[in-house]
Amino acid sequence: MAGALDGLRVLDLSRVLAGPWASQLLGDFGADVVKVERPGSGDETRAWGPPWVSPDDAASSGAGESAYFLSCNRNKRSIAVDLAHGEGAALVRELAGRADVLLENFRAGTLARFGLDDGALRALNPRLVYCTISAWGSGSSRAGEAGYDAMIQAAGGFMSITGAPAAEGGSPVKAGVAIADLVTGFYATSAILAALQARERTGTGQRIEVPLFDAQVAALANQALNFLVGGEVPQRLGTAHPNIVPYQAFATADGHLMLAIGNDAQFRRCIDCLGLAGRLGGAAFASNSARVARRDEVVGAIGAALSERTTAEWQSRLTAASVPCGPVNTLDRVFAEPYVREQALVRRLAHPYDPELPTVANPVRFSGTPVRYSAAPPLLGADTDAVLQEWLGYSAERIDELRASGAIER
Repeated sequence: MAGALDGLRVLDLSRVLAGPWASQLLGDFGADVVKVERPGSGDETRAWGPPWVSPDDAASSGAGESAYFLSCNRNKRSIAVDLAHGEGAALVRELAGRADVLLENFRAGTLARFGLDDGALRALNPRLVYCTISAWGSGSSRAGEAGYDAMIQAAGGFMSITGAPAAEGGSPVKAGVAIADLVTGFYATSAILAALQARERTGTGQRIEVPLFDAQVAALANQALNFLVGGEVPQRLGTAHPNIVPYQAFATADGHLMLAIGNDAQFRRCIDCLGLAGRLGGAAFASNSARVARRDEVVGAIGAALSERTTAEWQSRLTAASVPCGPVNTLDRVFAEPYVREQALVRRLAHPYDPELPTVANPVRFSGTPVRYSAAPPLLGADTDAVLQEWLGYSAERIDELRASGAIER
């Protein structure tokens, strides 16, 4: 069965995570994604290990493919092209002429040196949707600066609201995954799909730019508006919520349980279940705004009650009472969850180094155009010949000439 984006051609010049995350989503939805990589080394994340998937199971040797690379490059084909080589740049221009979408995250001005900037490529292919992922806006005073996820999390305000409160000895903490990159990848994907829809009306593509910093600031969501509306700088609250009480993790007799009380009715059911109706059931705690004002008292009473039983006991009782809660699971427990098996959240793909390479499923469920899991992340340059033959109609002799010249990987 065809995917939603079946027949769409994506030329992906991006590396690391934000761009590859976006192109992986497009590949999941059926697009033909061709990943253009540097000969010899490829995407930097191929070397970001351990752990590795290796041809000889020598996981400590550094040979093979990193788990990081494997996390964001399924459903793609790899070609190894030297952009600094005249024929290599010309080859990519020709591929862009056949593409619907181009993704790149080079530093501002780099691709223009090779004649691969938006203006040059869209002159050749006016229908091209050209998506640039940058650290900082290309029209800004910081356009030439580099940017990586962790520094963007810090500079974009995310780390200032993440971590234990200063009063508890806490300091700013980055997210456990590259959240700025991931959010940027999601924004880029939705923007590309919007631009493709606009192309259906206008007949022409357009340039898209999604700066990491801008995406991180946009993802501050309610915290940004708390500041812009209220004028107070949000502080770190650990697992607690700035606008809702109780909404945080609590220690139990054997672990931690996250309470996520979203309305007053849930709060009433919660305190009944915890045996705290006499203490927290009065008018002074009836509304969320009242509970926010008396945060310490509410949190203290609930924390004391929850510490008396195990996480499993409380989860069973609270769930039965329709109180939203969940254990703070480690990843081994996450992937051991029966729900994960029911939803097939781990899929297996045939890879040259592992016939059953695990991958985490795309969470989207289409009724008519299913997500595909047709190809494991590619080896560097594994598809160069096939892509040049399919997209450009090159003969084997022409491909051999390019290989001999050094324009593509030898």
